[in-house]
Amino acid sequence: MAGLASVIGLLHPGEMGSAVGATLVAGGSRVLWASEGRGARTRQRAEEIGLEDAGTLERLARRAEVIVSVAPPHAAVDVARAVAALRFTGLFVDANAVSPETAREIGRIVERGGARFVDGGIIGPANRRPGAARIYLSGPEAARAALLFAAGPVNAVALDGPVGAASALKMAFAGWNKGMQALLMAIRALAVAEGVDEALLAEWRISMPEVPARSERTIHDNARKAWRFVGEMEQIARTFAQAGLPP
Repeated sequence: MAGLASVIGLLHPGEMGSAVGATLVAGGSRVLWASEGRGARTRQRAEEIGLEDAGTLERLARRAEVIVSVAPPHAAVDVARAVAALRFTGLFVDANAVSPETAREIGRIVERGGARFVDGGIIGPANRRPGAARIYLSGPEAARAALLFAAGPVNAVALDGPVGAASALKMAFAGWNKGMQALLMAIRALAVAEGVDEALLAEWRISMPEVPARSERTIHDNARKAWRFVGEMEQIARTFAQAGLPP
């Protein structure tokens, strides 16, 4: 990985992945993606930010010095296995919302295939506003990997900790953020079911005046896409269990 002009493979340019991809391109790297099996919306995002289509994962792994994985949590281990099967020997950055133990499992998988591993966790919204999101990195090569993100808009923070530290931070943050949203939506659903929703909103306006608007935003922003968070919530529960805490 010579300087910032590395050839980087991005798996995959979804909503968050495209923000990561834009950051890598802004830093002067050639960024590849693999269109095989991906949809039209993903292709559009990739083209918008200037990614080069390698076609297949095999060609991407052969050409890239670094691979950054930004996938749904349930797919993170499978992505690592697919990359390891191709004997990728560069740097593999896993930036998925997974538990520390899952991150360590991913590290073992790619290292057995010959790669070096950096644990990552992204905190912030999936947009390209400078400074809106951060990628936390941990492990022996975290500081080196952080250089790839120096141009923003996603800011990189190298933690002084082992593999698993970045994922632990992500899980702690997401446990509060996603948990708070889930609890707020569940409380509104309960109030509706029991016929006291308007009374609850009226009480909130007196005792916690910021909560009614927050609950409306939470419902509006998350109701149609909450299914996406199932895998992440399962990883949060796994993190609690691994720490000996109730989920």
